[in-house]
Amino acid sequence: MAGVGARPQVRAVTASSSGVRVVSSAGTAAAPAIDEQAAPLFSLEEAKDFRARWDAIQVSFVDEPRQAVEQADNLVAVTMKRLAEMFAAERARLEGQWDRGDNVSTEDLRLALRRYRSFFGRLLSV
Repeated sequence: MAGVGARPQVRAVTASSSGVRVVSSAGTAAAPAIDEQAAPLFSLEEAKDFRARWDAIQVSFVDEPRQAVEQADNLVAVTMKRLAEMFAAERARLEGQWDRGDNVSTEDLRLALRRYRSFFGRLLSV
C-alpha cells in the first residue's frame, strides 16, 4: 500500500514502429497486455514476397532504370492497396465486436476500446 503523499503509478501507452509500449511513471517499460501488442502488418510469407520483388527491382535498375522505377511504383501501389485491405478488414472485425445493438455490456465496450487503441497505434506506426 502506498504511503501518505506517495504518487500513484501512471502508465502511458505509446506506439512506435516496433509496436505499442507501456511505460510506467518511473520511466521503466512494463509488459503490455496481449491485445495491446502490435502484430506484424504482413504475414512472414507476404513480407518475404514483397521483399523479394523489391530486390529484383533493384537488381534490374542497372539494365533498365526507367522500367525499374515503374515497377517500384507498381509494387508500392500494390503494397499500399494490400495494407488498406488489411486495415479495412481489421476495422470491420472490431466494429463487429461492439456493434450488436443495445445489448452490449460496458465491459465489452471497454475491451473494444482497448482493441481500437491498439489498432490506432498500428495505424500511426505505418
